[in-house]
Amino acid sequence: MQAPEFTLNDLDGRPRALRDLLTEGPLLLAFFKIDCPTCQLTFPYLQRLADRGGRRVVAISQDDAEGTREFHSDFKIALPTLIDSVASRYAVSRAYGLTHVPSLFDIGAGGEIAWSGTGFDKAVLENLAGGGLFSEADRVPVFKPG
Repeated sequence: MQAPEFTLNDLDGRPRALRDLLTEGPLLLAFFKIDCPTCQLTFPYLQRLADRGGRRVVAISQDDAEGTREFHSDFKIALPTLIDSVASRYAVSRAYGLTHVPSLFDIGAGGEIAWSGTGFDKAVLENLAGGGLFSEADRVPVFKPG
């Protein structure tokens, strides 16, 4: 299945299109809300995944830029982030059929959705990282729904 094309503004107000993001290769789209406890659990591990070079992650916030920047600061997130706002009635989230956050979509360079899922799933994140994403000190559940 092809990923729905979109253009959203980043945190600096610049428009970013999916087709342009894919010119850099495959990516993991990660939809979230700043007040979602499962998102707060998941996103630091998505940042760790991106930092390790295991996957390019692009976040899509369903909140405004100011609140999203605070979330990034609070949870030490530096992922490129786009805003799917209430003003657009969450057009991109609706195009992707979201019912829960976090929702993840693994998108190949050709725009095909290779995999999608919701919630925090330790095994899936570990698999995306190719292993070694979690340490003994990480006390996380095996799964937490969104």
